[in-house]
Amino acid sequence: MTAEIILAVFCAIAAVFAGVEVYKRKKLYRLTDQMLDELLDREEVEISDLQEGELSALAGKVIRIQEKMESEIMQAQAEKEQVKSLISNMSHQLKTPLSNVIMYRDLMETGIPEEKQELFLAKMKFWLDRTDWILQSLFKMVKLEQGVIKFEVEEQPLKPTLLDAVNMVYTQAEKKNIRIETEPFTDCLLLHNRKWTAEVFSNLLENAVKYSPENSSIKIAVIPLELFTEIRISDEGIGIRNGELNDIFKRFYRSSEVENREGSGIGLYLSRLILEQEQGYMTVKSEHGTGSSFSVFLQKPHNIGVL
Repeated sequence: MTAEIILAVFCAIAAVFAGVEVYKRKKLYRLTDQMLDELLDREEVEISDLQEGELSALAGKVIRIQEKMESEIMQAQAEKEQVKSLISNMSHQLKTPLSNVIMYRDLMETGIPEEKQELFLAKMKFWLDRTDWILQSLFKMVKLEQGVIKFEVEEQPLKPTLLDAVNMVYTQAEKKNIRIETEPFTDCLLLHNRKWTAEVFSNLLENAVKYSPENSSIKIAVIPLELFTEIRISDEGIGIRNGELNDIFKRFYRSSEVENREGSGIGLYLSRLILEQEQGYMTVKSEHGTGSSFSVFLQKPHNIGVL
């Protein structure tokens, strides 16, 4: 009789344990199902009533999955908005040059006098060149943003790079009788890429020419510092308002004061991207109505790896 009682007690205990295990499994299934529903519905996963153990560990992993999914969704949405913005801005940038090309083509098809054909062809060439420049700048900008373009940065003399940039804008400056004056300096080796850095300087010089009055001057100064060398380009142009000094480096930004002038809002942003790859940077000082000074800072060779 005693053995039967003991066996019954063991069976009862086993049944209790089995029931508890079934209950735990059902609870685990129910809460897991609840967490998965919350995950799929992008709702906050509730774990406030969970104790330490397997269930809590599982909840922690579900939350990590949710955070990763949310991060990827937000990144995808940001990229989608970026693409939409890029397409919109490209469309806006190309509208004016393409409209002008179409206008001159239509005028030529009406049978204009022969003496005007050469003039109209020259104007068409100007706007086609402008379209090509905008497209090339946009392609460079996108590729630099995505890290597709990687260019070599090495010790190179500064003077040839500056000369390349001045030659790019010399004709434009000459048309407005603007003098580009370089203060005497001893040539130096700086860490940069000659082609890409010349584009940075030419962008700054082109803006200086564009927004400066006729018969004015643009000054280039080279100032050695401890870790960098500053290349300062100063003009006597319209200047920039204090509230816009940070905005001018943003992609496609154009001040309301110059929105009716020729321009794309790409040059300064593209220049900043180029300098970032060279571990350099750019600053600006300006007084509205008086002029602006843009400073490019390039690293000295012995500073490689310092930043």
